Amino acid sequence: MNIATKFTPNKIPTKDVSLEDKYLSDDGTAYMTGIQALVRLPLAQTRRDTLNGYHTAGFISGYRGSPVGNYDNFLWQVEGILKDHHVVFQPGVNEDLAATAIWGTQQANLAGQGKYDGVTSWWYGKGPGVDRSGDVLRHANLAGTSERGGVVAFFGDDHSCKSSSIPHQSEHVMIGCGIPIFYPTSIQQILDLGAHAVAMSRFAGVWTSMKLVSEIVETSASVHVDLDRVTPALPKNVQMPEDGVNIRWPDHGIQQEERLYKYRLPAVLAYARENELNQVTWHCSDARIGIAASGKGYLDTIEALRILGIEDETAQQLGLRVYQVALTWPLEPHGLREFAEGLEELIVVEEKRPILESQIKDELYALPDDKRPRVIGKACDGKGEWSTSIDEAPLIGHYEFQPEPIAKMLAARFLKLDIPEALKTQIQNRVELLQKAEQESRRVLDIAERKPFFCSGCPHNSSTALPEGSRALGGIGCHFIAVSLDRGTETFSQMGGEGVSWAGASHFTNEKHIFANLGDGTYFHSGYLAIRQAIAAKLNITYKILYNDAVAMTGGQHVDGHLSVAQLTRQLDAEGIKKQVIVTDEPELIHAEEGIAPHVEIYHRNELDDVQRKLRDISGVTALIYVQTCASEKRRRRKRNAYPDVAERVFINSEICEGCGDCSKQSNCLSIEPVETALGTKRQINQSSCNKDFSCVEGFCPSFVIVHTRDMKRPEIFQGIEAGWPEKPIIPELDQQPIRIMVGGVGGTGVVTAGSAWYGSSFGR
Repeated sequence: MNIATKFTPNKIPTKDVSLEDKYLSDDGTAYMTGIQALVRLPLAQTRRDTLNGYHTAGFISGYRGSPVGNYDNFLWQVEGILKDHHVVFQPGVNEDLAATAIWGTQQANLAGQGKYDGVTSWWYGKGPGVDRSGDVLRHANLAGTSERGGVVAFFGDDHSCKSSSIPHQSEHVMIGCGIPIFYPTSIQQILDLGAHAVAMSRFAGVWTSMKLVSEIVETSASVHVDLDRVTPALPKNVQMPEDGVNIRWPDHGIQQEERLYKYRLPAVLAYARENELNQVTWHCSDARIGIAASGKGYLDTIEALRILGIEDETAQQLGLRVYQVALTWPLEPHGLREFAEGLEELIVVEEKRPILESQIKDELYALPDDKRPRVIGKACDGKGEWSTSIDEAPLIGHYEFQPEPIAKMLAARFLKLDIPEALKTQIQNRVELLQKAEQESRRVLDIAERKPFFCSGCPHNSSTALPEGSRALGGIGCHFIAVSLDRGTETFSQMGGEGVSWAGASHFTNEKHIFANLGDGTYFHSGYLAIRQAIAAKLNITYKILYNDAVAMTGGQHVDGHLSVAQLTRQLDAEGIKKQVIVTDEPELIHAEEGIAPHVEIYHRNELDDVQRKLRDISGVTALIYVQTCASEKRRRRKRNAYPDVAERVFINSEICEGCGDCSKQSNCLSIEPVETALGTKRQINQSSCNKDFSCVEGFCPSFVIVHTRDMKRPEIFQGIEAGWPEKPIIPELDQQPIRIMVGGVGGTGVVTAGSAWYGSSFGR
């Protein structure tokens, strides 16, 4: 779902709007998504450096994953603009190798052969990528950054495990590596804090990082793009070593550690204070209660206060003060103490394990009893995080939370204060309304549940099927859905560890063989090492390498390099695989491909069951390469005329169909839908979602009708439908009131595009 930006029509001048304004305009406003803001940051930094007289370049590398899954696609779209700005985009094969390349950009001038004054670099990856990159992140941050370069690491966290194998919170890894963390609350703050992150990285000689969550980065907004909106102020009175804090060579690890904790991180704190990164957003001179929050937690807090009806006047009655923390680690102490002065209670709102709360307690602990506020968050009533039970904790330390539970927690704290009766009654009434709304929403949620399933025509729908009596281990990718289905795919591993758990389990079970699912994107990323381990351990395992020609789960990208089916077979042959076969929906194309390893047998996908039965009887490591292009990617490419279309459509004759469901059993396809007729429940094919896989026709049924046509649209039918439509509504005159437009839909269907179009129309386009 996308909510188009709020705008006041008569106050916005008509102007021409270009699609490139979001990247090239340096004054006024521009409409962009959070991902597009991340694209703009390196471009704007180069222009900012040029204005300041520096000849710098940029470098971007990382590995895709929600909520930054489409970042690379957007970067490829502006390849020419990147080149004009001396910005190189080079995706990594995996996250840690990308971070190593980023580290290298800061070394470019050490040998005296650099082309630029410095290289500003930007790393991206999601939570698991942060985990696997800990070694290089620690090494690179200890080494430091160049004076005119700098590094910003974008890390995406999926708190609620919506598109990940496990929920994530990456701050603790960054803290362990000594990397400062910014947490923006909006797209505007992505731009503003991004500029500060670069300036801080250069000044203090550290890597900096920015936490991103989907609730912020996957939204759209109108933002100010003036280059001088952020003018970093460099602190003067900061203790620095004579030779500075930036990267150098040679440099011993002992000296690097001392430099980080003695000079660099104090310089980070000085920068944060000088530029007032953390701000009091709700002021009250005689405040009794304060709230500190960051990122999404801050937005949830403001919404929670709105739910309770707390605005400026009522906030003054409560004695309420609110602190927005943009730099969550390390927490700048002077600003915190000023905010906490005079408070009786300080409430910390943050998702997951405490980051702010622990630092706040540490900083305020030594204050005298009459000046130290109670700190409430994951713990309360004088207890710590681990002595507070889950039932006692004001806010949970796992999953995610929304504004409603925050509102109830705040209400409970407010009602303990000596406040006017009218305000107390208002808060109690709001809580009662909130509880009624929650009861109703639970009733609706029990009814409406959208479970994940394979797209229509998805190759994984067929390739993850198993012969009777066999099990498979799951892996990372769209095929992970098989774990949640009753198909014999059980348990999974981290990305790149597919099948290796069998190296441990196989010694202690009577089971003799197992299958393991491994996507081609994961194979290229790190999965080939899992196969090497399986061969070294002499396992009885069959790897099902699901070659679908796209990293479908994150936007349909190709792997970050070249991996043909022929190359794959030769790599496996060189590793010492016992036997490998190819199963595909188009055997003739594979037979025509040059360079296939010797002795590789090729079968049609209809023979999958028999092939798997043969492979499981072979001792050692075997491989089944299942070749079929991702159905959704086929659809995307066909829309761009980049993939051959099939001039056929399959229909089901409802008068012949007996409703047996064998077509659904054979294909597991969501486009086969039940339809009620006078003769009972039959089947039909949803032509809008059908991706022309045609596996449904394998059903034992004579009701299928194949129509040879490309165009399903008949203009005369639509004209007839339009004739019965009601009159178009009268559009009211626009006034000064803001307009909000909500666009509902499933991602990838044009929701964001529609929002952008409406924004453009607000400028008279």
